[in-house]
Amino acid sequence: MLPRLGHHPGDESTLPNEKITYHGRKSLGFSLGETCSPVSAPILQGCDASVLLDDTATFKGEQGAFPNVNSLRGFEVINKIKAAVEILCPGVVSCADILAVAARDSVVALGGQGWPVRLGRRDSTTASLSGANSDLPAPSLDLNGLTTAFQKKGFTVDEMVALSGAHTIGSARCLTFRSRIYNDIDIDPTYANSMRDKCPKTGGDSYLAPIDIATKDIFDTAYYWNLMNKKGLFHSDQQLYSGGSTYTFNKVKYYATNPSLFKSDFANAMLKMSNLSPLTGTRGQIRKVCSRVN
Repeated sequence: MLPRLGHHPGDESTLPNEKITYHGRKSLGFSLGETCSPVSAPILQGCDASVLLDDTATFKGEQGAFPNVNSLRGFEVINKIKAAVEILCPGVVSCADILAVAARDSVVALGGQGWPVRLGRRDSTTASLSGANSDLPAPSLDLNGLTTAFQKKGFTVDEMVALSGAHTIGSARCLTFRSRIYNDIDIDPTYANSMRDKCPKTGGDSYLAPIDIATKDIFDTAYYWNLMNKKGLFHSDQQLYSGGSTYTFNKVKYYATNPSLFKSDFANAMLKMSNLSPLTGTRGQIRKVCSRVN
């Protein structure tokens, strides 16, 4: 269990949280999709900020894992927030806590529902490229593979569908969805052609496309409507609606038409995710710089 810092107005203990929120919203292009994928980043070792570590002589970092290298961006935003917080209270607020608060606040800023964030996490001192490649949900997974990946971390099918709704914001690189737009049959032809114009069969790997083509900067249920219209950018996303499960099929339709319920369920699932295997006590450290260990 994580300790909760005070939340009284004007109390000194609220200042780190305010600093994180302020710098997150002021940073150009800051959004959940550009900072930390809520579905993938914490799922490997819990919320320990291991994904922020650069490669070293002793380990290969997780940023190079296939599910991460083509989706996670905005690490410089987290570094800016950390630098600002270190000036205010050096050695107190971990990079893991910054990620947790930044994820929550960016969802709220874009129209989603907030959730309580317990502070007191510590940062990992290592990262695992092989672990990230084997454990993180890849955009090419079928429904069974996606379900297994989430269940291994204790998430229900309902929570999986809700967390996948994080793809209502953010962008993805051509390399991650090329196979879908050229090979899948459960895709709207006009949508596929529009993506092919910018993501050729060869080259253009770094081209960025919005995951939610309808409202890419708004936290809403357009993502689920896209799936119903066969306009999911990732194969794994479209599988929620077209993968043969009546349960997830109906869940997608339910969330599409019940935005308040989706936002509530997403917030509850994120609260659960934010408390996955946190490092506390003497485990880990409070990094001075998020990209390297002390």
